[in-house]
Amino acid sequence: MWSWSKKAPDVSADVRETFFGDMPLSTWAAGKDAEPWTAFAAAESALQRGDQSESARVLQSIIQRTGLESRHYLQAWNVLRQVGHAVPSEDAKHVYGVVVDVPMKSGFDTLAAYEDRSARYVNFSGAAIIWDAPDSRMDDQIRTLLSAGQSLAMLIGPWEERRPPLTPRQARISLLTPSGLHFGQGPFEALARDPKAAPVIAAATSMMQSLIKLADARHGTA
Repeated sequence: MWSWSKKAPDVSADVRETFFGDMPLSTWAAGKDAEPWTAFAAAESALQRGDQSESARVLQSIIQRTGLESRHYLQAWNVLRQVGHAVPSEDAKHVYGVVVDVPMKSGFDTLAAYEDRSARYVNFSGAAIIWDAPDSRMDDQIRTLLSAGQSLAMLIGPWEERRPPLTPRQARISLLTPSGLHFGQGPFEALARDPKAAPVIAAATSMMQSLIKLADARHGTA
């Protein structure tokens, strides 16, 4: 499934918040009656009862499932860290997703790509493209972006605090791993020239252009 929607500008920030796999567990699990959301709801219920051990057991069972959306794994790891469970070293730096925010005159363009081959793009205007891997057309570009992100993640440590708000006129690269958010930011031109960050910026730019081209072709605006 994929869609191209034009929304009001104030929607884009709310959509972006769903990209990182670090939403409150009660929000992520709310209103869903299918797996794995029901498992997340069970984990949330256990936390509300003060039973961290049961909550962790449920979350670890989610991580052990195969074929889930990448953000489910990130959500599970995020809560496990919060309840004090250490991330195994072999999992800590695994990049499940990359999010790139680029400053514009009236906000930010944001691109997200995930290991499950899905992608999201939110324009500063609020328009959004949701790519849930209906076919393989974006696979190579997603793999290229994730590979570049993986190389960068190996060079920096995780952010230990809550994900910070965007800084005006600063681009940001966010790398989403079981050990938490790894990120770097700075002027877009500086990141595009930096030997470590440039491959991520180049891959994200190419991917964004491809998504827009696909959406325009579908709607006859190319």
